[in-house]
Amino acid sequence: MRITKHITVNRDLSYFHSLLKSCIHGEISSSSSSSSSSSSSPITIFRDLLRSSLIPNHFTMSIFLQATTTSLNSFKLQVKQVQTHLTKSGLDQFVYVKTSLLDLYLKKGCVTTAQMLFDEMPERDTVVWNALICGYSRNGYESDAWKLFIVMLQQGFSPSATTLVNLLPFCGQCGFVSQGRSVHGIAAKSGLEMDSQVKNALISFYSKCAELDSAEVLFREMKDKSTVSWNTMIGAYSQSGLMEEAITVFKNMFEKSVEISPVTIINLLSAHVSHEPLHCLVVKSGMVNDISVVTSLVCAYSRCGYLDSAERLYASANQDSIVGLTSIVSSYAEKGDMDIAVVYFSKMRQLCMKIDAVALVGILHGCKNSSHIDIGMSLHGYAIKSGLCRKTLVVNGLITMYSKFDDVETVLFLFQQLQETPLISWNSVISGCVQSGRASTAFEVFHQMKLSGGLLPDAITIASLLAGCSQLCCLNLGKELHGYTLRNNFENENFVCTALIDMYAKCGNEVQAESVFKSIKAPCTATWNSMISGYSLSGLQNRALSCYLEMREKGLKPDKITFLGVLSACTHGGFVDEGKIYFRAMIKEFGISPCLQHYALMVGLLGRACLFTEALYLIWKMDIKPDSAVWGALLSACIIHRELEVGEYIAKKMFMLDYKNGGLYVLMSNLYATEAMWDDVVRVRKMMKDNGYDGYLGVSQI
Repeated sequence: MRITKHITVNRDLSYFHSLLKSCIHGEISSSSSSSSSSSSSPITIFRDLLRSSLIPNHFTMSIFLQATTTSLNSFKLQVKQVQTHLTKSGLDQFVYVKTSLLDLYLKKGCVTTAQMLFDEMPERDTVVWNALICGYSRNGYESDAWKLFIVMLQQGFSPSATTLVNLLPFCGQCGFVSQGRSVHGIAAKSGLEMDSQVKNALISFYSKCAELDSAEVLFREMKDKSTVSWNTMIGAYSQSGLMEEAITVFKNMFEKSVEISPVTIINLLSAHVSHEPLHCLVVKSGMVNDISVVTSLVCAYSRCGYLDSAERLYASANQDSIVGLTSIVSSYAEKGDMDIAVVYFSKMRQLCMKIDAVALVGILHGCKNSSHIDIGMSLHGYAIKSGLCRKTLVVNGLITMYSKFDDVETVLFLFQQLQETPLISWNSVISGCVQSGRASTAFEVFHQMKLSGGLLPDAITIASLLAGCSQLCCLNLGKELHGYTLRNNFENENFVCTALIDMYAKCGNEVQAESVFKSIKAPCTATWNSMISGYSLSGLQNRALSCYLEMREKGLKPDKITFLGVLSACTHGGFVDEGKIYFRAMIKEFGISPCLQHYALMVGLLGRACLFTEALYLIWKMDIKPDSAVWGALLSACIIHRELEVGEYIAKKMFMLDYKNGGLYVLMSNLYATEAMWDDVVRVRKMMKDNGYDGYLGVSQI
């Protein structure tokens, strides 16, 4: 009886305050006499308090509201009841009680209600201003947070460290450099600059605004650098793509025995630091069960093409991750392994993962040719059903995909369905039309873009239009676009200069193409490729090969496109020995597997040199199945050398491959005509008409 009496005496306000404080810290004392109260939620404890005939004071309500932040399932109903109790008891007149209520609403995402509470407050202190500013930032109302911050300063209130920490990310993300510097000035003036959280936020802000010098100065000034500080600096270098600097900071961190966290590893992986040693470090430091670290490693392995390792690592994880699976499926799609990509996509669906726009676009990029049209259309259907078709990113991905299928009508239809048409969408359509051989349509779309107003073409728009000029051989329009690039400083973009060189070369002005090339300080491989192809197209085969040798002297590694230009020069120049040497070097020295275009050029080169046996032998030992372009190159050579027997053999092969190829009938007709075999000419012409051709259609075989 004495014990019970003692407990009853101690069930006063301080007892309940203790229970509510324990809820805030997530630990309720097990020694508490009332097990029901000790294991209850804040709202239950509060009701128990009221049943005890105790009257809560302003301090009780402040603690209670703080404790309810992590609970209250039926939030709106219960908080309304609490708010009513505060009004009736008059406790809502205390600023810090109302601040706690306002903070609770903000943490639960009720921004409008919190704003109304703030507006109703007759008196406000620094804490309530800071609470609303931080709440705005947390809920994605960064611009409102910034406006409120200005009003707060105008009314003479001082910000806290938390306020500045919440404002700086907004300045960094939006590139508001002057505003961020103003925050830095306020921090320095008020002494908050010495706060480690503020300093870390400033370092992050300056790095996002590409002002690494300022970030470095702040980092060096820090006396007590925490793990967060080191991670912030590593992240700053990672975001700027400075891998070596990120590694140096990490080494210093390691030497000073600072604890390495998952964020450290993730930041290093984002800087493209070698993933294998980092994987070892993850195992040694016991972070193998951290899903964010494992997912980052999976993404790193996928990015580098080590898909077996990525899959094994993903399988070993203790939970599924849509980011990890997206990385794997996108990598398979990028490689062109669409069957495996579809299997993983199906797995994501089976796991009921919410496939986002990034994941879907990653798979769409793998649909690169007409053989993938069924997969592409199925993905389009999924985009419509899932509602992802309303996302501009997905529509742009579909536009790119249908462009690869040369389906310009669908491209234009998709574009017309867009509610908003940012520049990236206009660029996707213009580029898609050009890639599909519809340059005139691309210029019509560009004209519509100009009429729509508000959007100016960027470097990507100009590069696509220049490619369109190349198709149409429209030199005057190409010159106008060149003038636009000079006025807008686009000539510093390598891909624009490459498009200019290509345009001038294909329009027959190799002098201007050469002039643009010489104006570039450090041409990339693609730019050299354009110059090599340009010389070849202009009939300057020797200069094309000299350009290739000069490129090699500069230390640049040739790619597949380089050798297409080189072999084309050899074919048109009749350089048989050189062609054989370059073809062999492409395979053995540079490890490049020839594609059908490379084989077509080599077969054409050998055929024109009357080396038919060697040409046929090359076709027979090809790693890939020869297409009509490869056989057509040899058939063209047969016409030149009036090689009837080989020509008839090739024609049969081509007919089996594609009997609807109008170019085949034209070539065979020409071959028989060279031998004055008029009956056969008539027979071929009749076959051509029976298959729906009128005699004017042809397909270039080289």
